Amino acid sequence: MFKKILLSLLLLLLASGAYLQFGNLPQPLSADTQGSRWLEKGIYDVSYFDVELVDDTRPTQKNGEYLGSSERQLQTRIWYPEDLLAAAPLLIYSHGFMSSRTGGSYLAEHFASHGYIVAAMDYPLTTMSAPGGPLVKDVVSQPGDVSFLIDQFVSWNADSGNQFYERIDDRHIGVMGLSLGGMTSTLATFHPRGADLRISAAVSIAGPAFMFGPAFYDSRDVPFMMIASPIDAMIDYQTNAATILPNVKGAVVVTMNNASHTGFAAPGRYLRWFENADSLGCGMLTRGLEKTADENWASELGEAEEGILLVPQTALCTTDPLPPAMNPVRQQWLTTLAVFPFFESQFALSELRRQEARDYLFSTFASEIPEVSVARAIK
Repeated sequence: MFKKILLSLLLLLLASGAYLQFGNLPQPLSADTQGSRWLEKGIYDVSYFDVELVDDTRPTQKNGEYLGSSERQLQTRIWYPEDLLAAAPLLIYSHGFMSSRTGGSYLAEHFASHGYIVAAMDYPLTTMSAPGGPLVKDVVSQPGDVSFLIDQFVSWNADSGNQFYERIDDRHIGVMGLSLGGMTSTLATFHPRGADLRISAAVSIAGPAFMFGPAFYDSRDVPFMMIASPIDAMIDYQTNAATILPNVKGAVVVTMNNASHTGFAAPGRYLRWFENADSLGCGMLTRGLEKTADENWASELGEAEEGILLVPQTALCTTDPLPPAMNPVRQQWLTTLAVFPFFESQFALSELRRQEARDYLFSTFASEIPEVSVARAIK
C-alpha cells in the first residue's frame, strides 16, 4: 500500500512537471516563415558557468539594516559557445528590478548558440535577494558595474591562461536589458558623462526612459532599439517608449501590441496560464517600491544640462482590470526575433548577413507577426 502511494505521488509529480514544462504552449511559428528560421538554434552547443566578481574600487550603499560595503560583489553568469575558434561579440544583459542574472536566459542561450558570448550579473541591491531588500535607486551605480564587467572580459582576452584569451571581439560589444536593466543599458550607452565608449549597440526591453531628454542622447550616435508594449502595466508606453523616436537619431522602436511587462522575463514562461502575467508582477513591484515611494533620487542620475529630466514617473500598475495579454512564451519568441536580428545587423561578420538581418527586422518581421510594428527614427 505504501509503495502504491509513493508511486502515485511520483507519477503525479512527473505529470505536474511535464505540464509545467510543456502545457499551454503557443502554436509554433509556421515553418515556412523567415521568423521560424531566425528562431532556430545556432551551430554551437552552449555552456555556462557562474563566477563571483568583486569590484573593490566602488562601494555598495547602505540599505535598511544592511550597512553597505566598500566593494561591489557581482555574481555573474557567462554563457559561451563551445569549440569557438575565433573572437566573438560580447553582450552584457542587465536584469530588471527584483529579478536576477537568469532573467534573460532565453536570449543568452540563443545568442551563444550563434557564436556570441553573453554575461549577466546579479546587481548588488536591485536583485530579489538584495541585502536589506531590493533598492531601486541603486540603478545609478549599475552602469559602472557594466563597465567593470567589460573590463574583466577585455583583461581575460589578453590573458593567455584564460579560456577567453583572444575570444572577445572588443569592437563588437553590446548591452541589453529588461525594465530597470533596460534603463541601465541606456545609461551605460548614452550618459554624456558616464557612457562606456566601448559599447557599440544597445537594446532596452520595456525600460524607463521618461527621465531622458534629447540632450541625453546627443553625445553619442549608437544603434539603439527599444521594445515596448502599449498594455505594459508597469512602464507606461506614452511617456517612455514613445519618446525614443523623437529623441534618438536612428533609433528603432519595436511595439508588441498585447505584451505584458512580466512576460519579457524568462520566469514569465511559467505564468502562461495567467490572462495577464502583470497581475502577479505588479503585486511584487508595488511591494518592492514601498520603501522608496517618498524619495526623489532622479537628480542622482545627472544634471539637467546632461539631458536628465527631473519629472515624476507615471503611476505604476494602475490599470484595472488588466487587458488580456499574449502567451509569455510567444512573447519571448518575438523578443528574440527583434533582438537577435538587431545585433546581427551590427555585429555579423559578413555584409550579406548584416543585410539579411536588416531586411528581416525592417521589412519582414512585422509582416509575418500581427502583434508587431517596427518604426525607425530619422538619422
